[in-house]
Amino acid sequence: MNVKDLQNLDPKNIGSWPAVIRALVLLGLSAAILGAGYWFDTRTQIGKLEREVKKEEQLKQTFEIKQRKAVNLDPLRRQLQEMKQTFGDLLRLLPNKTEIEGLLVDISQSGLAAGLEFDLFKPAAEKPEEFYAVQPIRIQVTGTYHQLAEYVSAVAGLPRIVTQHDITMAPLSGENENTKLSMGMTARTYRYLEEEEIDARSKAQKKKKKGKRK
Repeated sequence: MNVKDLQNLDPKNIGSWPAVIRALVLLGLSAAILGAGYWFDTRTQIGKLEREVKKEEQLKQTFEIKQRKAVNLDPLRRQLQEMKQTFGDLLRLLPNKTEIEGLLVDISQSGLAAGLEFDLFKPAAEKPEEFYAVQPIRIQVTGTYHQLAEYVSAVAGLPRIVTQHDITMAPLSGENENTKLSMGMTARTYRYLEEEEIDARSKAQKKKKKGKRK
C-alpha cells in the first residue's frame, strides 16, 4: 500500500477500506478515547483516591492514639483517685485557722520539754499561697547539742506539718560536751485556706490585674 492508495480512500465508505487501515483507525480512536477519559475523569479520580488514602492513614493514627488512651483510661482513673486520696490525706495534715494557735503552743512546748531556754519565739505574718497559707516563726533557743537535736526531732514529729529552715548554731562558751549552743531557725507551718478566703484572694487578684491594665 502506497500514498496513492491512502488518498483514494473514501471517508464515506469506511467499510471498503483495507483491514489494516481500519484497524489503525480503530486503534487511534481507542487511544484518543482512553486518553480523554484519563485526562478528564481518571486523573481526577486518582487524585481523590490519593487524598482518601492519606485521610485513612490520619484516621488510623487518630484511632490508635484514642485506643491507647482508652486502654489506659481505667488505670488513669485509679491513679487520679489515688492522687485525690493522697492530697486529702496531706490536706488533713495542715491545721485550720483555729488550730494554728495550738500548733504554736506545741512547737514551744517541745522546746521546753527538751530543756531549752527560749530567747525568741516570734510568729511572723502569714504568707498566703494558692490554696494554703505559710506561717513563719522565728525561733532562737539555747541548750546543749543533744537538747537541740531532741527539739528539732520533736518538731519534725509533730502531727501537723512543720518544716525547719535556716538553722544556725553557735557555741556560747567552752568546748566540752556539755557546752551550751545558741540555735536560730525559722519554723514554717502551713494551714489550708477556707473556701471564702480563696474566693476573696482570687477576687483581689483579679481586681489588681484590672487595675494594672488601666
